[in-house]
Amino acid sequence: MNPLIGITGRRFQLSLLAGADERYGDRCADSFMADFATRVAAAGGLPVHLSYDTDPAGVCEWLSAVVVTGGQDVHPARWGGDTSVVRDVDPRTDPMVHDAARDEYEIALVREALERRIPVLAVCRGLQVLNVALGGTLIADLPAGPVAHLSTEAAPTDGTADHVVAFEPGSTAASLFGVSARTNSWHHQAVDRCGTGLVVTGRTSDGVVEAVELPGAPVLGVQWHPEWMASSDPAFAWVVAEAGRRLERSFV
Repeated sequence: MNPLIGITGRRFQLSLLAGADERYGDRCADSFMADFATRVAAAGGLPVHLSYDTDPAGVCEWLSAVVVTGGQDVHPARWGGDTSVVRDVDPRTDPMVHDAARDEYEIALVREALERRIPVLAVCRGLQVLNVALGGTLIADLPAGPVAHLSTEAAPTDGTADHVVAFEPGSTAASLFGVSARTNSWHHQAVDRCGTGLVVTGRTSDGVVEAVELPGAPVLGVQWHPEWMASSDPAFAWVVAEAGRRLERSFV
């Protein structure tokens, strides 16, 4: 049996679509980056798109792994940040503003997965959700520096020469990516204080956190977008393999 891999997404109003029929009004659609499902399937998993209505406890009865995807910033109220910067806009009509419903769902999903020891791959925003779910904090806006943390390059790309992540020896990240790797980068926030149990296993030369892990558990967070790397990224092979092992154990 191929393991079921849950993949998170976002929700927006159909009126955002070019040429949308006005009869749609405030009807909504759920949106998922197809690259995640494509990479999961290529690695041997069965991708399952999760809407906000998919009860975390219920769906984790069936899932063998969870992938928490990228997107808008986590609301600062979730981690003790400055809430005065939050725009009072419906996230369904502006997909780049904070989405409280998505935060609530993904944090609950991560906590449920961790409690059940379900493998988790957390990508970009997903890494930040993982950190917040465990009580960590974020850097609200990275200062400009020699390392580009908000690339203007079009996907897919393996990243620019100034964005190299170095990994901690002996870590899961190092076993997957080697001593270092050049990665893409589309983020302006990052981990500040790690949540309970999380350890940093990858950084760029300016100290920005690019990989985190939960020692003793199949949990990996990466700040870049492995689904948009031009070359094959081992993160998806890792999460599907971990999911497969969990599935096998469930039949013992």
